[in-house]
Amino acid sequence: MREAVFKRFGHGLLIVALLCATGGQLAMLQSVAWATMLATNARTECLADAITKTFDGRHPCPLCLQIAKQRQSEKKSDAQTESKKLEYSLESAVFVFCPPNHFFLPAERSSSAPLLTESPPTPPPREIPA
Repeated sequence: MREAVFKRFGHGLLIVALLCATGGQLAMLQSVAWATMLATNARTECLADAITKTFDGRHPCPLCLQIAKQRQSEKKSDAQTESKKLEYSLESAVFVFCPPNHFFLPAERSSSAPLLTESPPTPPPREIPA
């Protein structure tokens, strides 16, 4: 029972870590911002106008502005890390093949080979003893 709880907890932590590593927290915050904006706009306007005003990009809420600012800072940090180049030396690698000291070929016939050619017992067994 405890192992199952720990396993689920570990899976949950893994999902949270993957979401944070891929920027999923910003997508979740953006969804919350859109839902809040839609609810706020729907109070004063018809649903079609509220949807248009929420998703047109011309009326961002403060949370949307913060999310956009965070995404821009992430893009700048990604651009800075991409500018770094990896340098490799031009030295050629030397590969030396060393054969083993003791080498022998296996015998042509194996002791188990005759067993494979024997026919099964007749009549075949009816039940397998337990």
